[in-house]
Amino acid sequence: MSGESGQPEAGPSSHASLYWRHPERDQSGVPGGVIRRASGQRHNSWIQKVFEQITDSPKQCVTLSEVAPVSVLAVQRYLLEDEPRDTVPKPPLYCYDVTISDGVYQEKCYLDPSLNFLVYQNILKVGIELRIYKVSCLYNEKRLGQGILCLDKVHCGESLDFVSVETPFRNRAHDEKPERPLMGGRSHYLALWNNEDPYGDIWKSNKQPEEFSFNSIKIITLSHLEMTWNSRKNFPALLVRILHKSKLRYYGKPHKKTIEPYQTYLEVADSSGMVSVIMWNDLCPEWYKSLRVGLILLLQNYSVKKSHPFRRQPEPVDPHMKLISTMEVCLNLRNPPNNIVIIPEKQLKSEWKLPKLANRFITRSELDELPEKSICDVIGILSFVGRVQRSKKKDHGEDFWSYRWIHIADGTSEQPFIVQLFSTSQPEVFENIYPMTYLVCTQLKVIRNYSQVPNLLYLTTTNESRVFITEGHRGHPYTYDTKVKSFIQWIKTKADSEVKNTVIGGYYPFPPVPETFSKYSRFIKAESLLTAISEVRKVIENLQYREQKRIAIQGIITAIKYIPHNSSAESAPASETFRNDSQPSTSQATKRVHHHERGSKRPQDDRAMGSPYFQFAPIVFNLFAKRKIVQDPCANPSSSSASGKSRRSMYDRWESQLWRDKKFSLRDHLHYSHVYPESIPRKFVLEHGKFLAQQYNSQPSKYTPPEERPPKLDEFQSARSLGHFEVTILGLNHEIAIDVAFLPMYSPEDIHTSQIDTFLTCMNYSCVYPQEASGSGRLISVDLVHVLCALHDGDIT
Repeated sequence: MSGESGQPEAGPSSHASLYWRHPERDQSGVPGGVIRRASGQRHNSWIQKVFEQITDSPKQCVTLSEVAPVSVLAVQRYLLEDEPRDTVPKPPLYCYDVTISDGVYQEKCYLDPSLNFLVYQNILKVGIELRIYKVSCLYNEKRLGQGILCLDKVHCGESLDFVSVETPFRNRAHDEKPERPLMGGRSHYLALWNNEDPYGDIWKSNKQPEEFSFNSIKIITLSHLEMTWNSRKNFPALLVRILHKSKLRYYGKPHKKTIEPYQTYLEVADSSGMVSVIMWNDLCPEWYKSLRVGLILLLQNYSVKKSHPFRRQPEPVDPHMKLISTMEVCLNLRNPPNNIVIIPEKQLKSEWKLPKLANRFITRSELDELPEKSICDVIGILSFVGRVQRSKKKDHGEDFWSYRWIHIADGTSEQPFIVQLFSTSQPEVFENIYPMTYLVCTQLKVIRNYSQVPNLLYLTTTNESRVFITEGHRGHPYTYDTKVKSFIQWIKTKADSEVKNTVIGGYYPFPPVPETFSKYSRFIKAESLLTAISEVRKVIENLQYREQKRIAIQGIITAIKYIPHNSSAESAPASETFRNDSQPSTSQATKRVHHHERGSKRPQDDRAMGSPYFQFAPIVFNLFAKRKIVQDPCANPSSSSASGKSRRSMYDRWESQLWRDKKFSLRDHLHYSHVYPESIPRKFVLEHGKFLAQQYNSQPSKYTPPEERPPKLDEFQSARSLGHFEVTILGLNHEIAIDVAFLPMYSPEDIHTSQIDTFLTCMNYSCVYPQEASGSGRLISVDLVHVLCALHDGDIT
């Protein structure tokens, strides 16, 4: 349902011809930079009509007399600077430009900041139908040009099957390269979901090695520079090899005027030692994508400063190499103007004695012996690739880390490497990782905890980690490493069937919650240790797209329901399975359309009534406190001749007497148990690898038309054949209840479900529920289980 009455509903097919059309371009310009189209086409442009209506009313909000559907082609983010009158710096304020098309013209529009949450929640995204009801005209007073269309009230509809991208911009300035934001003086856009990835056409990748004459060039070694830099005014050239390259750091603030506020570190070395080189600002877009580990650089016109006291350099792979930590070499485009040259490897001379690139490859069988925080490199084939997730860098900030979980097999152990792979400023790699890919990941750190049950052991990326996939291995020195060669030999001996049992996407609850609350509380701030059940709604309202957050609540399990995969009853929570059939389920999925207006408050979360505003992946919890469990061998009265299916339909749910007494007198009942397709891991199908990778990547900033009509995600087989649980938790004061979904991690096919015979065992270890009742016919009888629950807040898919 829409948020306002009397407004036309979005019709996904009523304007199909509008989006499939490919009009011819006519680029003849007119004064003001507006493209002239054939008269009939121009008059058919809804965007043109809107501009004719609002041009004479700057900053005045106008309700449009005619509303027509448009499609969204791009959603682009940038940092808007403070106005001069602002004396107190504000927190970062990210703004969004939205490119729309009416089938005749495209127009880049400014989204009023009060509607930013539509992007935060992934409601306003590329490829959807959009209706615009109120707009205003703004002018960027720092630039010449036409007025800017500001979106003040919009209605977000459904995704469209296809949108044409061939329509021209009405304002020719919007099509200029490089792209520039509409408002303020910023020169570039940021990646849509994080600040680490280079985004847009300002990032060059065309720097190539070039022959260089070293005549009259004086070169100084790093160790000599370390001893003399304080007394020098001019520094001789450095001839070094890149050993490590960090991900990008964006340090832009609204009150700072730096045009390209980026920074990256290079760890470089010569025969005398290894030192950090900092690349600043404009040099990053010009050089970052061209510089790779292993290249030889000649650096001139650099500056030197004392090293940052709190930065920890990566340790050299060669234990005999000197680590120079008292100084840093600075490269800045203007002060002084730098001269960077990539020297071809074929020009390398033996007398230079530059170090060779070395790695710390380990096998999975060796990982168990490595101490915590050790640094290592791994190679293997991907057997599982999780969806992209996000976590806030600071509790009340607007910046996020992007990451995903992956499993890497190398043939030396039954267990894979489990890796938390953060964005490494390599979006072309991060977004093209899918199962059955050969992957190399460097500079990984070991995370382990022997006191947790089961023992915690995984790897995580560091600031200097780099990732290489199948297409990018050729030419790298690591291909000659002994362990790399061993892996290649192993993979050649494996039959296709042995490497095709792979999985992509879905919810992945890792690392697991400790088995006791005291262990859990060691890692949590005291003020955020427990969340009142009455505060859960607010916590979930504040979640953003793909954000993951774990909270702890106290409650009583009062109802449980097991949902087999693809069950028709999947949408009915445990708390509703005993209601009269005539009562509609409050968690039924609804068609999601949204009305939002400038200046209005974000809508209250009414998901309990089938809200159209948010879509959530499941909220998962682990039990680890007081338990009262009765396993009654006589609990299943069904005869031995009854089929497993009949037993399942009769005894796949349970509800306590307390719930029967309290469920109709609650002050609030929160329904968060629906499981969406993106939360289910799928068996990977190589022929549809590109489509599946897109489904589990982050939403793109720009729309790309599909090459053919894409399949539906639900058409792909689930890797979790056993389903999930829906659990109702009643607050300690018996006033508020919450329905949550418990999704076990996907189960490899070789794990026998008979190993798991109780619901609580399943939940505690994130395993799977048996498809059929065990031979003894045991079922759980749960009598008011009073628990502390760690809720893993789901994301907005």
